[in-house]
Amino acid sequence: MGQKGNMKITFLGTGTSCGVPRIGCDCEVCTSHDPRDTRLRSSVLVQTADANILIDCGPDFRQQMLQQEFRKIDAILITHSHYDHVGGIDDLRPYCRFGDIDIYADEISCNSLRSTMPYCFVEKKYPGVPSINLHTIRPHDHLHIGDFDITAFEVMHDKLPILGYRIGNMAYITDMKSIRDEEVEMIKGVDVLVENALRWDKPHHSHQLVGDAIAFARRVEAKRTYLVHANHDIGKHNDINKRLPADIRYAYDGQQILLTQSGE
Repeated sequence: MGQKGNMKITFLGTGTSCGVPRIGCDCEVCTSHDPRDTRLRSSVLVQTADANILIDCGPDFRQQMLQQEFRKIDAILITHSHYDHVGGIDDLRPYCRFGDIDIYADEISCNSLRSTMPYCFVEKKYPGVPSINLHTIRPHDHLHIGDFDITAFEVMHDKLPILGYRIGNMAYITDMKSIRDEEVEMIKGVDVLVENALRWDKPHHSHQLVGDAIAFARRVEAKRTYLVHANHDIGKHNDINKRLPADIRYAYDGQQILLTQSGE
């Protein structure tokens, strides 16, 4: 853990909805022995000495958090309610020993969670279910959680509006296909940009390709960029970064970045 004033980012998962390896696939990526080619569903843990924030809580949450220090989760920021981003919420149960868990999401995601997990929101809960406080937020809302200064902004996942988050000098985006200029201004010049890049070619209706992500990093003028949300078509990790500019890297599961007030 960094000193107070430092922010540590841990990539809990860097894969797309199917994860890598993909079930039933025997390609060179899915059969690789390099641990960096194993990609759980995308999520990050953002920490300071005083606070602990999770962005998204997918179906691999339990497996991901067994590798981390067991401490209070001060907040969970949800980008959108697709299963690969919220499927681990029931596994928050052990963390409720620290108290109720605050989850922040847009109206669409809040409604979806109430529908798919109604037992968490009834007056008389079954013993042991997660104790959740669900907060509806909108793009451009500001949150102050512990020593984190957080701003939500909007990106488009095909035609679905979802949330990205700026936390200090880091911006996190997943599942983006497009973004309006006014939203870009909110993250211009960040020290670290985390954004999605599904694969190199074969356009997707709701996800960026690597070329799109590189162009977006230049548009943002980020100092450093880390790519996430890959499927197996991205190739082997050791080969990916050889093809990328020096200031843009594909992240891998378990990778950690330390940011200070003056940058990386």
